[in-house]
Amino acid sequence: MYQNYIFDFYGTLADIRTDEENPYLWRKMSEIYSAMGASYNGEELQCAFRRLEQEERERIGGEEAEPDLTEVFAMLYQRKGADCDRAQARLTAVTFRALSREFIRVYDGVKEFLGELRERGKGVYLLSNAQTDFTRPEIGMLGLTDYFGGIFISAEQGCKKPSAAFFRKLLETYRLDPAESIMIGNDEGADIAGARRAGMDSLYIHTAISPKEYGRVEATYRVMDGDFKKIRGLVLR
Repeated sequence: MYQNYIFDFYGTLADIRTDEENPYLWRKMSEIYSAMGASYNGEELQCAFRRLEQEERERIGGEEAEPDLTEVFAMLYQRKGADCDRAQARLTAVTFRALSREFIRVYDGVKEFLGELRERGKGVYLLSNAQTDFTRPEIGMLGLTDYFGGIFISAEQGCKKPSAAFFRKLLETYRLDPAESIMIGNDEGADIAGARRAGMDSLYIHTAISPKEYGRVEATYRVMDGDFKKIRGLVLR
């Protein structure tokens, strides 16, 4: 039916909850920064982080651009005159994610379906609006890395879904025919609209962390009750 299956990550393969507005998070992060020579209080750190994040987004291209937040974490040290190499910035990003993450888990049926696709010789790829130092560790934590023939993270590419450029980069890198490929995701505005721009079929799965507004973008298939196991019968024959 299809030769290539391209998946979103959060809300499609994995359920996750994070809270990046929690004052406790920013207080603990400010303690880490202060201990490393960059003195902040929690509110000051949060404001500086959001400001730098937006500045980086505008610098690299606007709303469909995706800045690398690890660079932002490094800038926060540098703004206070503290040294920070890539390893320290990455550790700071991983720590931030661990403190802000309430839970993460794989949806039922995901590993079985990905495994069957690989056994049948299908191409399996990940296309995620995400941060390298948040998401690659989480993919590994969940035991999913080896299922993918390619992983594209928006922060690594500088653009994000629904940008057609993000889809084209994956398709061109792995020489995938859009007519033989399907995008599977839980966000109509990003996954389904982006797939349409790229000339691909799509499957929309509505999960607890899908955007509340839906039904405005036409998907080739729909699973509206969040049951990942139903996907197989729709897109694999």
